[in-house]
Amino acid sequence: MKKLTQFSVDYPVTILMIVLGVILLGYISYDKLGVDLFPDLNSPRIFVEIKSGERPPEEMEKQFVEGIEALSMRQSGVIQVTSVSKVGSAQITVEYAWNKDMDEAFLDLQKSLNTLTQNSEIDELKITQHDPNTSPVMIIGLTHSEITDMNEIRKVAENYVRNELVRLEGVAEVELAGQEESEIIINTDAYRLEAQNLSLDEISTRIQNFNRNVSGGRISELGTQYIVKGVSMLRDKQDFENLIVGYKATRVASAGQTIIERAPIFLKDVATVSYGNKKPFNIVHINGQRCVGLSIFKETKYNTVKSVEEIKKALVDIEKALPGYKLTQVTNQGKFISDAIGEVQDTALIGILLAVVILFLFLRRIGTTIIVSLAIPISVIATFNLMYFNNLSINIMTLGGLALGAGMLVDNAIVVMENIFRNHENGMSVRDSAINGTAEVGGAITASTLTTIVVFLPIVYLHGASGELFKDQAWTVAFSLISSLFVAIFLIPMMYDRLYRNKKSAIKIKSVKVGSYGRFLGKVLKAKWLVIIL
Repeated sequence: MKKLTQFSVDYPVTILMIVLGVILLGYISYDKLGVDLFPDLNSPRIFVEIKSGERPPEEMEKQFVEGIEALSMRQSGVIQVTSVSKVGSAQITVEYAWNKDMDEAFLDLQKSLNTLTQNSEIDELKITQHDPNTSPVMIIGLTHSEITDMNEIRKVAENYVRNELVRLEGVAEVELAGQEESEIIINTDAYRLEAQNLSLDEISTRIQNFNRNVSGGRISELGTQYIVKGVSMLRDKQDFENLIVGYKATRVASAGQTIIERAPIFLKDVATVSYGNKKPFNIVHINGQRCVGLSIFKETKYNTVKSVEEIKKALVDIEKALPGYKLTQVTNQGKFISDAIGEVQDTALIGILLAVVILFLFLRRIGTTIIVSLAIPISVIATFNLMYFNNLSINIMTLGGLALGAGMLVDNAIVVMENIFRNHENGMSVRDSAINGTAEVGGAITASTLTTIVVFLPIVYLHGASGELFKDQAWTVAFSLISSLFVAIFLIPMMYDRLYRNKKSAIKIKSVKVGSYGRFLGKVLKAKWLVIIL
């Protein structure tokens, strides 16, 4: 230990360059650290959502859910499968072990459920790691100063705004609310249908038969292949109105003879065709005005604050590209997280400031107080390096670890400084007091630091949600204490030697000493058994 201390005193430039390098790297690491409310819990779950018409929950469960559950349970690492069936939809949650690679699990589950996509009775099958029950990181409302048709606003929100936001890094999904979709409304006339001897089932069958694409195979000619496809999709109102739904017999006089011919009956002859909007599932208002709401969800592992910042930048560009449209932020998780993190940072800074004040009250010298006080920011900055390379983020738990270790960071520095200060008071030279003072207590502070680390470090090996939640705090406390130990052994003696080396006389201002404690301790040692019993 003495040789290490002697090296730091003899080569101050080397130690200074190392410290400056750590500070520079720490600044870069701090800028790259993510900011979130809680650590990355890496929820080991995959969600399967299925939609199929308006089937009752019992039918959804028997026809689809049970098969998906059976396929999911066969996957590697699955510990539990749960499902919720509703009218026309169902959600299956597949829960994995905490050590499972979720990217691999997602691909395996997607591959096993791929056959279900060919089922014509399934309207939509979605497999995602995004939890549909979580809160969106941001909710925005899209309005227009003149357009009140929710279908037109929906087209802009769905085809442009949503596509631009989904492209952003960290955005998992954008869901719309309050939108309306345009549809063709056919109002039949019962009297006309009866007069033409038609029924609603016949009208519906005719529309379905015409509104589809039919493959006709292929034709090869002189090495060229032609794809035959029958296209009869109904595209607009006129196509529906001119759709032939039946025939009627008519008498036509020709050359003195009466001929019976079949005349077509068009849909417009028995019904009124018009455009209209579907009834919305929900209605969204902003300040009394109808709008289309967009709920933005982030990826599971992505940083919330950074994601929100990227979204806000994109919203500015989107609003510039859409004259007349206005994007209003309703909720923003990033602001709440930033405020919460800022509060913890302020509390930690106040704690550090109070620690410095207490140091000055006992040491009663500005120089030594500054030397010890520098141990706190340097140790914290060095901790940022270790946090970055260990893939940690700035959150409530890591900042709590830093705040918890803020008072402990100066413990090693205080012990070293007090011993150096005592040797200097007793007449030892500055260099000798710096080297010998640190060497004398080096083993003690190393043992003290390691015992504290041993208390926190086993938390890293916990499994489950508790381990994922508290291991960041354990790492942070361990990193900060290791940094403070190196600062106390290498930086404190070097700085003390550089600050007081030109002062030949012994220090006249004595540090605070509690003499009564020594007298009290002498009396207590005379009654050892009483102390043990108490």
